[in-house]
Amino acid sequence: MRRELTVMVFCAVALVLAAGGCTKKQETAEKGSFSVGMTVKDLSNPTWGATCQTLDGLVKADGGTFTYVDCQGNPNNQIQQVENFIANAVDAIIIQVAEPNSLENVLAQARSNGIKVFCWDNDIENSDINWLISNYQAGRVIGTQAAAWINDKLGGTGEYAILNYDQEEILLERGNGIRDALQELAPHAVKVADQPAINPREGISQTETILEAYPNLKVIACIGGGGAVGANNAVKAANKLTDNFGIFAADATAEEVEAIRNNEAIRMSVLFSGSPRANGYIIYGWVKKLLNNEPVDRKVMREMIPVTINNLEAAE
Repeated sequence: MRRELTVMVFCAVALVLAAGGCTKKQETAEKGSFSVGMTVKDLSNPTWGATCQTLDGLVKADGGTFTYVDCQGNPNNQIQQVENFIANAVDAIIIQVAEPNSLENVLAQARSNGIKVFCWDNDIENSDINWLISNYQAGRVIGTQAAAWINDKLGGTGEYAILNYDQEEILLERGNGIRDALQELAPHAVKVADQPAINPREGISQTETILEAYPNLKVIACIGGGGAVGANNAVKAANKLTDNFGIFAADATAEEVEAIRNNEAIRMSVLFSGSPRANGYIIYGWVKKLLNNEPVDRKVMREMIPVTINNLEAAE
């Protein structure tokens, strides 16, 4: 009888301990214990850097861990970064791919390990969501705004430059949209330069060189906010800022918006969905749906809003 009682007590204690263990695990899940890894092309780009910082705060506020890195535009670096995320068993990867074809295999490996993949800006095969814009149409918006400036402020003539980033397919499409719109809508203006600039440092360097060679330059069309911010700084430093100098770009970063507000050289920037901070919230909303196994569309298109002095509130 004593032995039977001992066995019964032992079993009861085991059940209590097991229940306690289950309760602790459930509480951890409710607190949102999860991990997210993010890799972008270049953290010195203000749009990508600010979005990563916003996501860092949102994930950590929900009890998760967040790691973000850049690959400096090198797909081999990015493959290694994704492999590290897989090795660390993250729950989700947010990626802005440096070169889509190079990343497909490693992202397939991530998904086979149960990791959710959110792709920013590219329509790739091995992802759960592709967050997309029409880059050619975005380029046409930039080029159309630049052409209107040439026609209104410069009488349809004058010199313009393009800061491109043709090394990446999606930005090549955007550059082609800029080129086509300017050629069609400002046919008498002259393109004097078409050089790569993805971040402020490159924007400053390229613009300084172009202004030295073409001191009468009045318009610069940029594929993104990084190059535009650098171009704006270079124009001011060279004392070239006049009422008829215009820079036209995309991303509508805080730096761009401030330049527009202060009547500096940046006159318009295309906003995609929202400010970098707003985009962080949007991306996190989709990632949470993925982590909760909620149904989502694989292709999600982003809204494009030209931001000028007349609607700065759209970017705030």
